[in-house]
Amino acid sequence: MKKKSISLLICMLFVASILAACGAKTGNEATPAAPAPAATDKPKELQKVTVQMDGAAVPYYAPMYVAKEQGFFKEQGLDVDFVYADAASIVKNVAADNVQFGFPNADAVITAKSQGIPVKVVHTTYQRGLGATIFKKNKGITSPKDLKGKTVAVTSFGSPNYIQLQVMLEKNGMNIKDVNTKIVGTGAIVNALVSDEVDAITFSMLRTVELKNSGVDVDEIRSDDFLPSFGNVVIASDKYLSSNKNTVIAFNKALNQSLDYIIKGNVKAAIDMSIKKYATSSEGKQEITEKIFNDVFIPYLWQSDLTKKDGYGAADMARWQASIDTQKTFDTIKTSFKAEDLVVTNLK
Repeated sequence: MKKKSISLLICMLFVASILAACGAKTGNEATPAAPAPAATDKPKELQKVTVQMDGAAVPYYAPMYVAKEQGFFKEQGLDVDFVYADAASIVKNVAADNVQFGFPNADAVITAKSQGIPVKVVHTTYQRGLGATIFKKNKGITSPKDLKGKTVAVTSFGSPNYIQLQVMLEKNGMNIKDVNTKIVGTGAIVNALVSDEVDAITFSMLRTVELKNSGVDVDEIRSDDFLPSFGNVVIASDKYLSSNKNTVIAFNKALNQSLDYIIKGNVKAAIDMSIKKYATSSEGKQEITEKIFNDVFIPYLWQSDLTKKDGYGAADMARWQASIDTQKTFDTIKTSFKAEDLVVTNLK
């Protein structure tokens, strides 16, 4: 009996030694420390860039604001700041690399390029211009020929709208002498139409929507039907584009993603955010702004047959060339040039 007990004890000791060798745990063993986590890569540092936009903060710049607030710029590795100036200053600041991107009116870019300022259009954001000749329906105007003998207001004889008026008249067998042209300042030109001080104004088609919304029975003839033009476009300097092509591509991708976001069902959200965070002076104008987006920006400015084929920001080079040549014809620029020298189309 004693021998059996000794044998059993030896057996148990043998089993215990095997378990210990295999790393088996008993209830009294301490839990081994967890291995140190593997070192992770630091978050990629965002590249800081600035875009200078025409005029002041307005909700119509929602594609830029949305690209920042929805994280589209960040996804492309960019941290984007917004500043503002007049179009001529924007072009000069971009050319001097004071800012990386600009968002001015295309007419100012064409003028600058004719003067040898080294900038490139990298995204034709607005496929058409905003110009239109606006009139009350009771003025008996249904076509450009009906403007003969009428008083038409423009903001200045050097404005793009004045050229648009001249081209429209000439393409309908008339000239500027067939109308009574009146200079009215930007702040007063719409009221001049409403108060019947003038018969028509050649100005921004956004005013057509606003006037209709306020109960004024107006109609318009769009300048782009006679003179191809563009509104705001994205520009970069020749130098910046050559050394930072991938950054420009990234900027465009984010902007396109933003346009797609707005167009595909997020107009109201984009406007509300833009007014709340950036364009606070437009508070209370959400409803009319939404109508302008749906009536003008989405179907007419941001999209065209070309963008449906080649994507947002695509450049119609024939239209660009026509716009350049027309400015030369009307002596707005002294030197003409090829559209290819200004507009980049192969950014991929």
